[in-house]
This record gives sequence, C-alpha cells and structure tokens, in this order.
Amino acid sequence: MTSIAERTVVGPSPNARNVAVWLFCLAALVLAMVTLGGLTRLTGSGLSITEWRPMTGVVPPLSAQAWSAEFEKYRHIPQYVRENSWMTLTDFKTIYWWEWTHRMLGRLVGVAFIVPFLWFAWTGAIARSDWPRMFSLFLLGGLQGLVGWWMVESGLEVRVAVSQYRLAVHLGTALLLLGALLWVGLEYLRRQEKGAAPHIESAAPLASASFALVAIVYLQMLLGAFVAGLHAGLIYNTWPSMNGRVLPEGAFFVRPWWRNFFENPGLAQFDHRMGAYIVLASAVALWWRLRQATPRLRRSSTALLHLSLVQVALGIATLLMQAPLALSALHQLVAALLFCGAVWNAFEARQAAIA
Repeated sequence: MTSIAERTVVGPSPNARNVAVWLFCLAALVLAMVTLGGLTRLTGSGLSITEWRPMTGVVPPLSAQAWSAEFEKYRHIPQYVRENSWMTLTDFKTIYWWEWTHRMLGRLVGVAFIVPFLWFAWTGAIARSDWPRMFSLFLLGGLQGLVGWWMVESGLEVRVAVSQYRLAVHLGTALLLLGALLWVGLEYLRRQEKGAAPHIESAAPLASASFALVAIVYLQMLLGAFVAGLHAGLIYNTWPSMNGRVLPEGAFFVRPWWRNFFENPGLAQFDHRMGAYIVLASAVALWWRLRQATPRLRRSSTALLHLSLVQVALGIATLLMQAPLALSALHQLVAALLFCGAVWNAFEARQAAIA
C-alpha cells in the first residue's frame, strides 16, 4: 500500500462552512434524540403519552385537571393495568416528562432544519440543485416522527411495551438520518478542496470495506434494538459464556425456527454478542489496512478502532451489571458515535477512491 501527500486544502467558502456547521449541529441533535430515546425506553416512559398531537402536543398539562385527564388516558392501556397500577399521579408525571421531552426534541430538530434551510436557500449558500437532497433529509426526519408514533401505537392496545420490530425500525430510521446529515455536512466542508489528490493502492476495495463496516455497525445496532425490546439484557448476565453455555438454553424453542432471532430473548442476546465481536474484528482489520493511508483515513480508522474497543467494554459492563440506567444510556450513545465514526471513515475512503 502506498500513499502520496494528501490533497492541498484551500478550505471551504464561508457559506459552505456555515452549511456544514448547521448540518453537524442537526446531527448532534439527532444523536441527542437517540440517547434520550434510549433513556425514555429504559425508564418505561415511552407509552405515557397515548396520543399523537404534532401541534397541540407542544403544550404539556398546565393544570391539575389537565394532568388528571392525561393520567386517566394512561390508566386505560395494558402497561398500566398489568404492570403500573401502583402508580400515583406524581409517579406518572415523572414518566410523562421523559416522553414529552423526547417528542419536543424531535420537534426542535424539525424547526432547526427548516428555518436555517430557508435562510441558506434564500442567500444562495445552498444551491438550487441541492434543494431536492435537503428536502429528502427533511422528509426523512418527518418519517422518523411517523415511525415513532407507529412504534408507540403498538403498545397501546394489547402489549405492555412497544413491539421490538417497530423499535428496530424507529432506531434504524434515526440512524439513516444521522448518517445522511453527517455525510452531506462532510461534503459541504470539503467542497472547496483543491490540489494533488491522494492516491491509495487498491482504493476501491478499501472504500468497499469501509462501507461494509458501516452496514455491519448499523445491523449490530438493530440487533441491540431487539435486545432492548425483549429486555434481553436482564438475562444471562455472565461473560464470556452465557451462564456457562455457548448458546442460551432453548435457543430455538419458538416455531417457526427463524422467529427465534427476533422473539427469543436468549438468542437475541447471543446474536448481539456475536455482532459485537464481528464489529471489533472488522474495525481492527480496517485500521490495520489503513495504517499507511492518508492522514484523514488514518485518523478516522483510529477513531473507529478506539470507539469499537470502548463500546465492547461498555457492552460487557452493562451486561454484567444487569443494564443499569446510566450505563445502558452510555452504551447506546457510544454505539451511535461508533456509527458516526464508521460513516466518517467511509466518507474519507470514498474521497480517496474517487480522487
């Protein structure tokens, strides 16, 4: 593997840089939403608001009568009847604020997108040719809100928690939005670069490997959503074995057999464990292959390696300690950061491949 000096960086224009900063700030808000969503789930708060009111839901209950009305709605869903009938109005307010804050952050993302976009479009910082792509990002954010309500709805009639399938779709959509914002932001940040482009021997295969790692991390996070949805982190709290076994007991007791991967808590945890090893091994292999690459590729692959190591350690600690709230939330946050690192690395690899 050989390398030539990295391309001369003239730096983006002020307009392009401002757009990049805006997109990175949006990505940070989505990252906060993913983390807060995890905390909402971990505190059992996701079903506390039983209606989807995109506009009027901005205002929380402001009177004793309004609070009693919201609590009465919650008292009719299975989660309250079967699990939380002990709750008082004070207890209900606690879980309500978690869910309300999560929904408000989603609305904030929408406002933080549309207002600056209109300004950038009016001033020409975002060219008309880029408007469709920006509109696609906005639609993806709107879709995330719809999927969130679709997920909540699954826990209002029969179940005491949301469907693990819909939880995975909700997280998956958020990650797509996060990755897209980061990617477009990087493009704006690098828009004005000029000079000699770096050359890496076999750059195309390296780019393919980097994109493959993005997909692996993405799938691993979806597996984590199934673990969360099935509360699978509360069982088999030993490592590296699963209570002295390689496979959990009754790994394929659900019929048909393929449903075990999505509905059997023990097998879901096993899959997530295996996924973690694959992510770490892939990150190590990619880092090794890129150690002679351009400075940006080396930095991104090194960051990816370190995040992978931290994430595996957090996953093991979370499992051994039976998923305490703070550690579980940190585990989800670092997972999202790992996904961002994989997207960054793939961007740098693609830049080297097309240079």
